Amino acid sequence: MDASRLLLLIFVVTASKCSETVEPPCEDSSDDSFKLFEGEAFYFEPQLHVSDSDSHPNEEFKWYKNTTKTEYLSSDEKERIHYHDGAIFFLNILTEDSGLYTAQHINHLGECTNFHLRVEVFSASHRGDDKFLYGNIENSDVNKKVPCPDRVEEICEKFGGNFTWYKDFNILQGNHAADLWVKKATKDHEGIYTCVCTWTHNHKVYNSSGSRRLKVKGQPESYRDPEILSPANTEQFADEGFRIQLNCSVFCGINVKRDCSARWYINGNPFNPTHGYRETTEMTNNTPKNTVTTILTIEKVSAKDFQDEFKCVGTGLYTTKNATVTLKRRGSMIPLVITSVCVLLFCVFAAVMVKCFAIDLALFFRPFFPQRRCNKDGKLYDAYVIYQMQDMDQVTEDALCQFVTETLPCVLEKKCGYQLFIYGRDDIPGEDRLERVENSVKQSRRLIVILTPGPGSGSKCTDQGSAFPQDSVIGGFDWQVGLHHALVQREMSVILIQLGDTGPKGYSHLPVGLQHLIRKSAPLKWPEGSRGAASWNSRFWKRVRYLMPATPVKKCPQAAII
Repeated sequence: MDASRLLLLIFVVTASKCSETVEPPCEDSSDDSFKLFEGEAFYFEPQLHVSDSDSHPNEEFKWYKNTTKTEYLSSDEKERIHYHDGAIFFLNILTEDSGLYTAQHINHLGECTNFHLRVEVFSASHRGDDKFLYGNIENSDVNKKVPCPDRVEEICEKFGGNFTWYKDFNILQGNHAADLWVKKATKDHEGIYTCVCTWTHNHKVYNSSGSRRLKVKGQPESYRDPEILSPANTEQFADEGFRIQLNCSVFCGINVKRDCSARWYINGNPFNPTHGYRETTEMTNNTPKNTVTTILTIEKVSAKDFQDEFKCVGTGLYTTKNATVTLKRRGSMIPLVITSVCVLLFCVFAAVMVKCFAIDLALFFRPFFPQRRCNKDGKLYDAYVIYQMQDMDQVTEDALCQFVTETLPCVLEKKCGYQLFIYGRDDIPGEDRLERVENSVKQSRRLIVILTPGPGSGSKCTDQGSAFPQDSVIGGFDWQVGLHHALVQREMSVILIQLGDTGPKGYSHLPVGLQHLIRKSAPLKWPEGSRGAASWNSRFWKRVRYLMPATPVKKCPQAAII
């Protein structure tokens, strides 16, 4: 073989080997970009030409991440980021997974295509930012449709996942369709609605989500016949010579800002502003139910105004309505004030009279209720009288004897009908004194205690004389029995009567139990020497009678006395 043929053979072999190692040129396809949240899962499948087969084996694809050093991805499905049948999976994606990913596809014909995917991963705290939302739902429909974003819906359909809806990231129970319907949407329904797809891959559960914002537009204009909101009454009170305002409020429909007016007419004619009348118009726009209000101000109400007819006229788009009001003089407050003052004074006077004459009133009405006032207790005496019988000066002893033997029985027994037990007068000679005192106290309704000044001279009182001198001192047996029934057994009330002044030592010479009663109720002081003191109708004896039983034992039915 000559040299020329040898060189030709070497060139042909070299050219054929070079042709086998050189890769065919690749065509760049679309560039897709997605914003994702960490912790979620993402699935992306490149859109191949129609001529390509439906089956895309892994051998036809090479996925890699474009960095300073090309990182080829694995097709092992156990990896967090891998590809399978041409599709790439991001499972529990992290923020450091952000970047540009490329898939190189070479089909069976040797055609090469590059698919670029840009992924940006953000923290879940950015979910509410508008740049991560899939648009806004904003229309005037009454019932709003919120569709799940296409990317999330495609993943759910591909892997048979389940939908869950959230409003402002709070779960909406019972909503598991791809489309969420908000019925009769109002401003309260506005917010961010998030569609979450829960799907399974290789027996593990993952979530993918997408959010949209719902905005509710204002309702369109809705005209209706005008409605007079005020005046609601046909009459309004006014005071002559004073200022007054009349409101004419008209409602013409929803979101109506034109073709709605309110006017005032006086006797069918427009008012004349030069005659003390002024009209101002206001429109409320803060609610869908817009109202027009015209205020007629009368600076000074005259007598003629009470004869005039004021008409509120509301004009809408098609019809007119009116309401008439007349002024009425307000009744004078003077009679009402006078009546109120008189009633107040009468009540104060009545309270004072009752306070001052309570005892007189009680005594006055006692005779009208004899049976009700009668205590059916079987007692024989209305009161048991005890008093100090020794250690008194001559003047005090004489006053005590006079009061006990004459004044007290004369008023309470002869004039008032009460039955008293006074020892020395009502006891029987020779009977046991202790037993007599015990039985008499038990048979008495009240205990009358006669208080005298401190210790003095000896006693000369004959009724309770010195038959038993050893018991005739303060704190004797009758005192002990009486105070025991009053304080310990609480079977009877005590009436304290003071004769004369208490002296410098006060009541310190009295038994402790009696001092306790004095502190609870001040004694009634006998006004000796005063004019009319002995009269049964005097102030002193009224107070004594008030404390005595309502009905004497003599006037009670016999069945009540055992």
